[in-house]
Amino acid sequence: MKRSWSRILALTMGIPMLLAILVACGSGTTSSGSSSTPTGSKTIKIATELPVSGKDESSGKPAEDGAHLAVNQANANHTIPGITLQFVPKDDVGPSGTHDPTVGAANVTSLVSDALVAGIVGPFNSSVAKAEMPITNQAPIAQLSPANTNPCLTKDTDASGCSGKNNLLPTLRPTNKVSYFRVATTDDHQGPAGADYLYKQGARKVYVIDDAETYGIGIANTFAGEWKKLGGTVLGHSSEPGTTTSFVSLLTQVASTHPDAIYFGGVDSTGGTLVRQQMRQVPALASLPYAGGDGIVTPSFASTIQPTGGGPVYGTVAVVDTSKNPNAQTFVQQYKAAFTDPINVYSAASYDCANILIQAVKTALANGAHTPTDSSDAAGAKAFRTAVIAAIQGIQYDGITGHQSFDANGDTNLKVISVYKMGLNTQSKPDWLFEAQVNVQ
Repeated sequence: MKRSWSRILALTMGIPMLLAILVACGSGTTSSGSSSTPTGSKTIKIATELPVSGKDESSGKPAEDGAHLAVNQANANHTIPGITLQFVPKDDVGPSGTHDPTVGAANVTSLVSDALVAGIVGPFNSSVAKAEMPITNQAPIAQLSPANTNPCLTKDTDASGCSGKNNLLPTLRPTNKVSYFRVATTDDHQGPAGADYLYKQGARKVYVIDDAETYGIGIANTFAGEWKKLGGTVLGHSSEPGTTTSFVSLLTQVASTHPDAIYFGGVDSTGGTLVRQQMRQVPALASLPYAGGDGIVTPSFASTIQPTGGGPVYGTVAVVDTSKNPNAQTFVQQYKAAFTDPINVYSAASYDCANILIQAVKTALANGAHTPTDSSDAAGAKAFRTAVIAAIQGIQYDGITGHQSFDANGDTNLKVISVYKMGLNTQSKPDWLFEAQVNVQ
C-alpha cells in the first residue's frame, strides 16, 4: 500500500531497501516489478434495498434503521482500519404505495453500477427478491435479506415445494453460484409452525386467504398443507390481489362455511390489516381468531387493529425473538437513542445482516482483496465483490439474532420460528407479545 512516509524512507534507506519493505507490507508491484498495484478506494459503500415509505414504512424503515446503526457503529469503532463505510439506502416502494419488484430491480441495477457498493442488505419482500436476484447474481454482488422467506428463492427440492415447474433457481441463479443469503427461516418451516400453533389453540376448520404474491401464496400453501396433515379442515383458499380495498363480500361467503379461524398469507399493506378490520363488519367473524406470518407482525398492524377488539390474533416470525438474547437489550437502547421509528422484529435481523456484510468486507481485505479504485472501476468491483461473497459463505457470526452461518444455498443454519400474540405491552400500548419459540430442522 502507498505510504505517506515513502519519500523519507527512500532518502534515508535507499530505493532497493524501500522496495523490499513495500513488498513485505503487501503494497507490492506488478508481476514484472515495473509499477505499483493501485491502493484502491478508502471508502466502501454498504447499501440497503427495502420498502421504507408509503404503506410499507412500518415494516421496512425499522429494518433500514437497523442496518444504518450497524454502519454508524462500524465507522465509530474503526471496525475496518483505514476504511470509511458509506450508508446508501434505497426504497423499493412504487406508485401503488407498496413494495414494487420493478422499482427493486431498478434499485439494484443502480447499486451494481457503483463499483464502491460492496453488498446490499435486502430486499424485504420475496416478490421483490425474484426480480432482483438475477441481476445481482450476474454482477455478482452479495445480497443479505433480513426477511425473505419464500423457499423457492434458494431451494429446488420436492420437500420445499420448489421442484419441477416451481424451480426458480435457473432464473434466479443464472451463474449457478450463490450470491444471495438470508438470516430468516424459510416458509416451508414458518407456515407449518403457524399451523401447529393455531391448531393447538383449538381451531379445526380454517379458511385461508393470500395476497396473490410470491410470499403470500407460498406461506399460505405451506400452512394449508400442514393443517391437513394435522387433521384439520381447510374450508377454502382465496387469492386476492394486494390492491383489493374491500374483502367484505368474500368474508361474508367465508362466514357461511363456519370457520374456527382465518389465516392470511401476505403482508399488512397488501390485505393483512384490511381483512382483520373488515372481519368486524361480518358478525359471524367479528370474534374469530386470525393468524398470519411475519408479514402482519408489524407495529402498524398492532396499532391499527388492537383498539378494535375482536378475537385473538397470532403471528409467526422467521427469526429468533431477540428478547431471548441478553445482548439485545443494548441493541434496543442504541436503536432507540439513534432513531424515532418504532423498532420491529426485523430491526435486529437487518442489523445482523449489515454486520455480517461488514465483517465479510474486513475478511476479504485481510485475505488480500483490493477495494475498487473508484465508483467506475467495474473490474475491481467484480473481484472485490466476489471475495466478499466468499467471506459471507464461510462466516461464523454471533449476532443479536444468534449464531449465524449459511448452508450451501445461502440459507441460515439457525432455523427458528417465533410465535407472537397481539396485545398490550408493559406501557399499555398495542404490540406483538412473544408466545413461543419453535426450533425446526
